[in-house]
Amino acid sequence: MGNAAVISAVVAFSLTACASGQGSGASSAKTSCKKTNEQEIAALFDRWNDSLRTGDPRKVAANYAQRSVLLPTLSNKPRLNPADKEEYFHNFLMGKPVGKIDSRTIMFDCNSAIDTGLYTFTLGADGSSVRARYTYTYGWDGKQWLITSHHSSLMPETAVIPASERPFSRRASPSR
Repeated sequence: MGNAAVISAVVAFSLTACASGQGSGASSAKTSCKKTNEQEIAALFDRWNDSLRTGDPRKVAANYAQRSVLLPTLSNKPRLNPADKEEYFHNFLMGKPVGKIDSRTIMFDCNSAIDTGLYTFTLGADGSSVRARYTYTYGWDGKQWLITSHHSSLMPETAVIPASERPFSRRASPSR
């Protein structure tokens, strides 16, 4: 078999494997995309915000995929597993936060979505507010949309509040 024939056979095999979903660890089942719209993705923030109102860190953490990343507003520690997320929200919920979207951009594709913008949290514990930037990425797991990545950071012009002055931070935590 000449070089051209060998190359043709390899290319034909590769194309067949890609088309059938074989190779590269892909499932042979055809992927179907969850049909969505901006309203459905916007409602995911409302679901998350409603879980904050319960005061239960487990209910907030349940919005996140098992393998997800939380880069929270008021902690330098990335939260990579459910226990870390619950620990963060345990502290955050002490301030009785309620979020409000100030501006947003939503984009979506096959089984993924991004909601990014600005939000303000009013803290019911003392009436103060915190303005921040956010990005939520969502993935469809076949049953529901879950947060796969959540990044939140204080607005640049917002003065950094020392941990000792935050109404919802633990005073003795070295990871803050």
